[in-house]
Amino acid sequence: MMFKTSLRLMLVLLLVLSCGKEKSEPEVMVTEEKSESFEYVVDQFADLKILRYQIPGWEQLSLKEQKLVYYLTQAGLSGRDIIWDQNYRYNLTIRKALETVYSDFSGDKNTEEWKAFEEYLKRVWFSNGIHHHYSNMKIKPGFSADYLKELLAASGATLEGDAFDVIFNENDSKKVNLAQGVDNIAVSATNFYGPNVTSSDVESFYGNMKSPNPEKPLSFGLNAQLVKENGVVKERVYKSGGLYGEAIDEIIKWLELAKGVAENQPQADALGLLIEYYKSGDLKTWDDYNVTWTAATEGNVDYINSFIEVYNDPLGYKGSYESIIQIKDFDMSQKMAVLSENAQWFEDNSPLMDDHKKKNVVGVSYKVVNVAGESGDASPSTPIGVNLPNSSWIRKEVGSKSVSLGNIIHSYNNAGSTGRLKEFSNDEKEVMLEEKYGQLADKLHTALHEVIGHASGQLNPGVGTTKETLKNYASTLEEGRADLVGLYYLYSPKLQELGLVDDWKSVGKAAYDGYIRNGLMTQLIRLELGDDVEEAHMRNRQWVSAWVFEKGKKDNVIEKVSRDGKTYFNINDYEKLHELFGELLRETQRIKSEGDFTAVQELVETYGVKVDQDLHSEILERNKQFNSAPYSGFVNPVLVPEMNDQGEIIAIKVTQPDSFEEQMMNYSKLYHFLPEVN
Repeated sequence: MMFKTSLRLMLVLLLVLSCGKEKSEPEVMVTEEKSESFEYVVDQFADLKILRYQIPGWEQLSLKEQKLVYYLTQAGLSGRDIIWDQNYRYNLTIRKALETVYSDFSGDKNTEEWKAFEEYLKRVWFSNGIHHHYSNMKIKPGFSADYLKELLAASGATLEGDAFDVIFNENDSKKVNLAQGVDNIAVSATNFYGPNVTSSDVESFYGNMKSPNPEKPLSFGLNAQLVKENGVVKERVYKSGGLYGEAIDEIIKWLELAKGVAENQPQADALGLLIEYYKSGDLKTWDDYNVTWTAATEGNVDYINSFIEVYNDPLGYKGSYESIIQIKDFDMSQKMAVLSENAQWFEDNSPLMDDHKKKNVVGVSYKVVNVAGESGDASPSTPIGVNLPNSSWIRKEVGSKSVSLGNIIHSYNNAGSTGRLKEFSNDEKEVMLEEKYGQLADKLHTALHEVIGHASGQLNPGVGTTKETLKNYASTLEEGRADLVGLYYLYSPKLQELGLVDDWKSVGKAAYDGYIRNGLMTQLIRLELGDDVEEAHMRNRQWVSAWVFEKGKKDNVIEKVSRDGKTYFNINDYEKLHELFGELLRETQRIKSEGDFTAVQELVETYGVKVDQDLHSEILERNKQFNSAPYSGFVNPVLVPEMNDQGEIIAIKVTQPDSFEEQMMNYSKLYHFLPEVN
């Protein structure tokens, strides 16, 4: 699972420890820019801001370890085309035509229409396709169809038929449509399913599949497109020799090189199983890989690579391709290991029903890492925390890995401003709490969400997986449940007892203020007026916040304040709000444990989907004064190998791209392995 939101102790440690101690006789030394002079912001356009991140500790790695990072990064980038095709069947065709225009058009580039074309292309790059990365709505071009035809003709590029028309018409308007009362597969543009496949086809096809061991259910559908040919539904498996085979063969090539420089045998064994999985597409091998990968916790380097998160599938079967390469920050991770070590205490003392508590929480590891490269669904828009694997039985029997992406969070923190905070906070006390404890609260919430939240709770015997029982509500229920675990324990003296905070009440209050402020107001700046909430994380923040607001009205726990034509939400009773978060946590775990579809549908549809249009209009108007874009993403550092006469890597230098456009065009040149139509 991924946590896409942005300890005071933790921030200070990141700043102090990111430079690290110089390694004695390092094989490679790369000097990076100091934080004070580093330019975090690369570009801003539309509703997007492009940032850079550094790789603290790179120079502390041995040459062998740097080679491992380099090979894993190349493997990740080699699959870049896959996420484009998964997102929409015409994305690669459209991207090729737009990039040809961008590179080859020699006409007037000072016109408003050309500027609109450039902005459209950059938005498409950011979203890995023509649908907005967060709202899922199709991105609207600011230029005419006739102008695009002129650009294509002048550049020698070709874009015809539906692939051209869809840029301007209303077809395939939403990548992922989770609306109630419609066929979610039929009305979603995502390319996990053929155009004539329906939700009933999907449920019937996978409902008839049985795992060899019911106690260890396979992730049916995770790595395959489902199509219907001559009335027969069948899978096209992502593997070497199968769908996306050209790109997968490149991934395998680099993974083989990575395996050759693995830090230890468990890491090499995991890479070997991942390679075998890419070759066969066998889901039992995928589980074997995840078991081995989860247990491989030693070493300075780790990675995520394959078809993993299912947020882009309305029914939660299909995994989007992604890659994240990580360098461990051991000092910071040691400070936070205390959460993992106390995971059983948190489980035992949670407000869950006893039958829903795990009797033995195993193998929850939590580390702060520094990202060295990202690709697929993790780039340019990145998570800040990850907890994997997603398989419930592996989590229960083997455990999981939770990481916080320290350098990504650091970049966010150094590229923002406090203007919106002051505008939407009820009073100066709320502002002061956020400024003093907000970053600490956010990072603790990420840690609690990933380490304790996703590892908490268990299904009742005989209950199917959440994608089977909760269907299109599974992702938002799980993210909300993990959020609630974090919220419940953020207002707890246990955090101070563990040495994680020096004032647990102030940290908890800052966390509660920020969550309610965002869930009921500020996240709405990401939506256009009239839109419903669609994205799983946005939905969960709204239904959590709206539920506790509604249930606390009798005791005025959260007060809706109107002042000078502006709306604010003020928490009057933090203790009772803590109790309400506990009640909702207990209920969400019951829904998950029992597979109660009716209850999750009522919860999400009642509190998480619809938006108060008057309030939304007000918030959008108040937000106009701020220039900072509501969404941020990243360009990746570029790892440049230096070779000797024998073709061996003798050093690897870290450089930064000059611009977003430069990196995107280079990626299309160097890592374009799939045909336009797959």
